[in-house]
Amino acid sequence: MATAPSVSYSMTVRLEVPASGTAVSQLTTAVESSGGSVTGLDVTASGHEKLRIDVTIAATSTAHAQEIVEKLRGIEGVSLGKVSDRTFLMHLGGKIEMSSKHPIRNRDDLSMVYTPGVARVCQAIADNPEDARRLTIKRNSVAVVTDGSAVLGLGNIGPKAALPVMEGKAALFKRFAGIDAWPLCLDTQDTDEIVAIVKAIAPGFAGINLEDISAPRCFEIEARLREAVDIPVFHDDQHGTAIVVLAALTNALRVVDKKVEDVRVVMSGAGAAGTAILRLLIAAGVRHAVVADIHGVVHAGREDLVSADPESPLRWIADNTNPEGVTGTLREAVRGADVFIGVSAPNVLSGDDVAAMADGAIVFALANPDPEVDPAIARQTAAVVATGRSDFPNQINNVLVFPGVFRGLLDAQSRTVNTEMMLAAAGALADVVHDDELNANYIIPSVFNDKVAGAVAGAVRDAARAVTGTTAV
Repeated sequence: MATAPSVSYSMTVRLEVPASGTAVSQLTTAVESSGGSVTGLDVTASGHEKLRIDVTIAATSTAHAQEIVEKLRGIEGVSLGKVSDRTFLMHLGGKIEMSSKHPIRNRDDLSMVYTPGVARVCQAIADNPEDARRLTIKRNSVAVVTDGSAVLGLGNIGPKAALPVMEGKAALFKRFAGIDAWPLCLDTQDTDEIVAIVKAIAPGFAGINLEDISAPRCFEIEARLREAVDIPVFHDDQHGTAIVVLAALTNALRVVDKKVEDVRVVMSGAGAAGTAILRLLIAAGVRHAVVADIHGVVHAGREDLVSADPESPLRWIADNTNPEGVTGTLREAVRGADVFIGVSAPNVLSGDDVAAMADGAIVFALANPDPEVDPAIARQTAAVVATGRSDFPNQINNVLVFPGVFRGLLDAQSRTVNTEMMLAAAGALADVVHDDELNANYIIPSVFNDKVAGAVAGAVRDAARAVTGTTAV
């Protein structure tokens, strides 16, 4: 699948060129003939004989960017100066900071913000611990916790390398929901230690967002923490993905005029995201689901599952899906299916496989950066296609969900998060797309749609208050 130039691989190259002649047009031609895109060209200094030009270029990869630079270097009369990677520049010194809500201008301010005045507030909380939500940052704070074991598509790169992602997550919490989120990258991948650490830091937060923790440990960590702490614990890789997929599927089914209880869904991927998607789809009414992993279709009689732990996620899938007893490969299972959902690996299906699906087929190929099937090819026969990418219509992106979900949970002072709240979030997200907007290329709103976070937060808040019985904000 051809990849278009992306701002993710954007750089600014400083060049000195002759003031006369065709050097400027040569620069543009060199970039475009190499498959890049010139997104900016600024003359930063000028003389009688030389121009200094900053050329901003989008490439398709780091290697591609280097190739373009070398081509520019080879233009006669051009002198290459500094090359700046714009993404790295954005990350210099980190992307978030802490700031005070109150100015500390004089001794009076200091005495109230800190000692001695703060002691009275501490004593009030000691007398009534619930006041911590009212009198501290706890009420609006979420811990973004990772062990660096499953970061994006990079795998187990460890806590330090995971920090840029967690900073980004914290920035999105603030941008879309006004939540103060704090990256906590733990230097351990021991399940018991992670549970103990998060339990110990929980008093300072109103919610825990688990992030980029590998399966199957993520299932146990989340389950144990939900039992151990009195604030909601939400593994976004599982439940954020599941909520967006359900919202998108709800609207895709509206496009093809099919009902959730009637469609046959085939999934590729039985990891954390796949399992969570499946559980939420079943809760939403899906009756006919088949799941395939690297070993083929999951079914109760499969050799590796006959003696599997009854509590294991894969065994749960075998016991709760595939009522027709389908066996074989993913490609065999997808024939005649109404819906394909992929959270697995690139290029596991072909255009012929999509063509063999039912009329009005829905294809969600969500592997990143390379989907399970080329979206352009899938669109030739499928009625609706969605991906995890931003350069195709219908991007399935968790940022549509987690800010609003936590905003609703925090506003309701919820102590938990459950399936009913997630179903409410999915319904609210789907409803942001009105009937007069809905079509095959618009089943899910943009992440920058200003209605999204508020709609999701309101639905979750109402569902959470139904559990807690609180009306506090």
